[in-house]
Amino acid sequence: MFYANEHEPVHVHGKIQGRESRADIIVLNGVVSEIRYSTVTGRAPLDINEMRYFEEIVSARSDDIITKWIDFFVLHKSITPERITRRLK
Repeated sequence: MFYANEHEPVHVHGKIQGRESRADIIVLNGVVSEIRYSTVTGRAPLDINEMRYFEEIVSARSDDIITKWIDFFVLHKSITPERITRRLK
């Protein structure tokens, strides 16, 4: 997810039962060059299994995340939220 008042770089938050971590998606020349994971101040981080799942989702869907980020924050379009409830593999 991302919050409506977000800032660059493009990033998303993974939240599960009050725990939260963040993934910054670094884009160079229109291509994802790196994904950096970090904790969120004031929140307990995702546990190891949750973090693996979060990394799997962000890695598999980084292009979709960037597209939705641009649509929402740059083009001010309405976007449809997606809830991912099962493994992608």
